[in-house]
Amino acid sequence: MRRFYLDFEKPLQEIEHRIEELKRLSSNGQPPDRELLNLQQKASKLRRQIFSSLTPWQKTLIARHPDRPYTLDYIRMITEDFIELHGDRRFSDDPAVVGGIGSINGRTFFVVGHQKGRGTKERLERNFGQPHPEGYRKALRLMKMAERFHKPVLTFIDTPGAYPGIGAEERGQAEAIATNLMEMSTLKVPIISVVIGEGGSGGALALSVADRLMMLQYSVYSVISPEGCAAILWKKESELTSVDYARAAEVLKLTAEDLKGLGIVDEIIPEPEGGAHRDPRQAGENIKMAVLRALEELEAIPLEELLERRYRKLRNIGRFRISEAE
Repeated sequence: MRRFYLDFEKPLQEIEHRIEELKRLSSNGQPPDRELLNLQQKASKLRRQIFSSLTPWQKTLIARHPDRPYTLDYIRMITEDFIELHGDRRFSDDPAVVGGIGSINGRTFFVVGHQKGRGTKERLERNFGQPHPEGYRKALRLMKMAERFHKPVLTFIDTPGAYPGIGAEERGQAEAIATNLMEMSTLKVPIISVVIGEGGSGGALALSVADRLMMLQYSVYSVISPEGCAAILWKKESELTSVDYARAAEVLKLTAEDLKGLGIVDEIIPEPEGGAHRDPRQAGENIKMAVLRALEELEAIPLEELLERRYRKLRNIGRFRISEAE
């Protein structure tokens, strides 16, 4: 399978292509030769060098990588018997949001997440992971069902943002997002959210009001995209370049490390060397272990205290102090 390489990954391309060629030649059961072993060591070392010094903009590009696993990929990997449920019972079913019920290591979860789609046809069908109001209402319907049956909620975040089209606005996009924020803040079951790719604006926030908010190592979570931020701040949309986007990404503090330091994110889930798309199974296993560990911790907290902690967590976001010296 041909892998898509981002610009900063190009130094790896030739080496890895040569490794694949040598693997095909040695597929007759013979042990790998010295050249193959040397190239694998060289590629691993180069990969560590590249990924140890990524900029926020480069991490944004990894979060959007076309080969990166999406919500349904992780659901298939970590659940044993997932059943997808459809529709918001008001208008229609939004393919940009998927959800249903499934078990993880025998524990039943209601799982909801954004789904971008793979390939042009599916991306158009799923609106590139940009939900309409009915997507958020479907998500809330499933979360209220989870509350009714006393089951935890797991959400996967991966969207550039809620769809800003006329139809979405006519059907109450802002109201649907606001309602989700309000209802999730008082939902009487544990909520665990994982940012697996892009976490963009209110479209991401509407599924990430949680007791535990976790991010994959190379995911991003922000009020606006670097491109949108640059266009607003520097008013030169026709002339904007990747340098401007990199500058905006830097000041937005959108990486997992930035947000963990700010107290927004509770945990960073490590990704395989080179990103989740290089070893989706390992990435899925890392998510599974983190989710089960978080659930065990949350279930040990009495419900009233859990809700109070969730409330305080939300209220503390954005608080700051100015010292007397300033």
